[in-house]
Amino acid sequence: MHIAQGATVAVVDGQKLSLFRNTSNDAHPKLSALPAESVNTSNKSGGAGHSSSAANPDEATKGEDGFAAGVAELLNRQAVEGKLKELLVIAAPKTLGELRKHYHAKTKDSLVGEISKDLTGQKSDDIERTIAAA
Repeated sequence: MHIAQGATVAVVDGQKLSLFRNTSNDAHPKLSALPAESVNTSNKSGGAGHSSSAANPDEATKGEDGFAAGVAELLNRQAVEGKLKELLVIAAPKTLGELRKHYHAKTKDSLVGEISKDLTGQKSDDIERTIAAA
């Protein structure tokens, strides 16, 4: 997958968010870590009329869903403020599903791709290889 120079890459699971900026202008991404931002985890709702992504969620599931909603809120704010021109989201499959429930229209407009894979905690080299192979 080719992503533009300056694109934002969000790598997320139910507990951790890492943001990167692509500094390369060729087919091989080169990621530079962005400063960590705090995520509001108080939104425990799983989307329209549902308390979570599972029928009888435990506290861990509620926490993960709340974190995903908080990440979506952070990305939405950046998109509305014009800070996101292009966005690639790499997320654990369950987290990706929860994120999608909360995307703002502007976030959807900036979204250039999604990779359903848990890469949190991986080195940027591994993330770059995954993007290039997608």
